[in-house]
Amino acid sequence: MKTITAEVAYPIQALLGEGSYWDQDNQRLLWVDILGHKIYTFDPNTNVNTGFDLGQDIGTVVMTNSGIWAYADQNGIGFFDPKTGDKKEGIKPELNNVGIRFNDGKCDPRGTFWVGSMAYDCTEGAGTLYEFDGKGNVKQKITNTTISNGLVWSGDSTHFYFIDSMTHQVHQYDYDLITGDITNKKVVATIEKDRGYPDGMAIDSEDHLWVALFDGGKVIRINPETGETVFEVAVPAPKVTSCAFGGINLDELFITTARDQMNLEQLETYPHSGSLFKVNVPFKGMLPYKMSMSG
Repeated sequence: MKTITAEVAYPIQALLGEGSYWDQDNQRLLWVDILGHKIYTFDPNTNVNTGFDLGQDIGTVVMTNSGIWAYADQNGIGFFDPKTGDKKEGIKPELNNVGIRFNDGKCDPRGTFWVGSMAYDCTEGAGTLYEFDGKGNVKQKITNTTISNGLVWSGDSTHFYFIDSMTHQVHQYDYDLITGDITNKKVVATIEKDRGYPDGMAIDSEDHLWVALFDGGKVIRINPETGETVFEVAVPAPKVTSCAFGGINLDELFITTARDQMNLEQLETYPHSGSLFKVNVPFKGMLPYKMSMSG
């Protein structure tokens, strides 16, 4: 199995980098620092990283088809126009749960925004995976989750892949493109505990899964048919949180990391923890979906 190493794309001390999402229209990466309350845009051509402070914990960010951003915050979702700075609140299903925040999320092929909640203290089963549409409707998709992460859909839109990090598993569901319903849950990969926690996830054009390993210092490429790791990217930072394919040819893997709760010795060993990393890979990714604001 081949291993390559990612390099720092942008040095920064993000507390909890996450939510990487390739903005194809503007050829830039969107990502967040959850605990730093920031949504960032990184332009790999100019090496400029621009931050927008939203004043609260931000779990993830996606593009909408109207050009504004949809994001997850502590209680639910919101919308932000980076050109004007205008912020609009969305549905807040966890508004009365002070110990809960939203974490990772992505859009499905139908243009709805799926985001999972979790307890700040990682209480087992305290989270829910929600689906938000552009009309202000919300549905519960999966209940009793602990740390929702890594949401992707197969190229033919027949399968949904999901990670609840504390299970150390990648789950596959049958996905209905018409209704958005998910059924027939099964485990397609198990991550041994000594390899780290499976965190954010991307998918390539061969329907292989790219899983960030938190406390594992790697992104691994998994064949969901066999559950085997067939390629890996070493990251010189242990807390690897998410990954996204980008670049003109979608063959550049952008990787976010964290430095929260690392001690001084760990930070001296891994001084680039919290930075944004990048590596060219011999595979092509798939573009993420946008949130449809019409339904």
